[in-house]
Amino acid sequence: MNKIINHLPTAELQELDAAHHMHPFTDNDALAKKGVRIITYADGVTLTDSEGMQYLDGMAGLWCVNIGYGRKELADVAARQMQQLPYYNTFFQTSHVPVIALSAKLAELAPEHLNSVFYASSGSEANDTNIRMVRHYWASKGKPNKKTIISRHNAYHGSTLGGASLGGMAGMHAQGGLPIPDIDYIDQPHWYDEGGDTDPAQFGLERARQLEAKIAELGEDNVAAFIAEPIQGAGGIIIPPATYWPEIQRICDAHEILLIADEVICGFGRTGNWFGSDTLGIKPDIMTIAKGLSSGYIPIGGSIVSDEIAKVIGASGDFNHGYTYSGHPVAAAVALENLRIIEEENIIGHVRDVAAPYF
Repeated sequence: MNKIINHLPTAELQELDAAHHMHPFTDNDALAKKGVRIITYADGVTLTDSEGMQYLDGMAGLWCVNIGYGRKELADVAARQMQQLPYYNTFFQTSHVPVIALSAKLAELAPEHLNSVFYASSGSEANDTNIRMVRHYWASKGKPNKKTIISRHNAYHGSTLGGASLGGMAGMHAQGGLPIPDIDYIDQPHWYDEGGDTDPAQFGLERARQLEAKIAELGEDNVAAFIAEPIQGAGGIIIPPATYWPEIQRICDAHEILLIADEVICGFGRTGNWFGSDTLGIKPDIMTIAKGLSSGYIPIGGSIVSDEIAKVIGASGDFNHGYTYSGHPVAAAVALENLRIIEEENIIGHVRDVAAPYF
């Protein structure tokens, strides 16, 4: 479909952008000299810039536009919801229909022991929630010292203070006084880059058993959780050896450590199942979600938590945490419609049975 959009000349837009817009993960001075690319339109898998050039969006935005651009259904749902209830919070013992319906749908799609959702506006925010939630969980169970969270070197879990601390990227830690206390790291399961002549199966076990060694070093009574993406995205699309996740699961179960699967990239079909945890046989206590939850059409994220965690948190009095836009009604309505499309158009079946075998 062709569309003509009136806008200022590209050079003027570039000047305005350089003068007033600070870009994420960017050398802004260098970008100002070069001139930013300005995207004005998108449809399907194709982007169009202000000069009329077209691009195949192979990254789906930032791994988020799972159903493609230009889906009128999502725009229509957003417009209807804005007219009916554009905003209300979920504080003050209040809820609304879109967030109730979305929560029920996510419980249906998630592994059977994960049935409660705490909402945020991004994966970064959701991982910040996870830090507070797992520490509050253990404190509520009479184990306040269990607060250290173990992650992996070169992991990415967002760029907020908490999310960037959970991540293990040295370039991020070099800015802003990171990481925050009580976060520790083990090596990533990157056999291709770091395995050398080691058998992949043996390498996967060795990297997983670093978690057990780190728990022993820190003391089991001091460790709250281990967090990892099923497949590392920003780290370099790192698929762990088949031995890795079963051993990680065994270690977490054996040492009473909560397992957080960051599904922000892997979730909602990208691995040929609803979640990467399904594909790799992981049984997490918490799943972090965002991106494909709304196909990027509107900001929304969250933490899907186990029945055990929900029960303990629920019985502990007020959980003094939340965001202005937690469970935003427009975001929830759009996400629900997005999930309907993924399901009814069998997009996940296509990924699993057609696209993945082809690639």
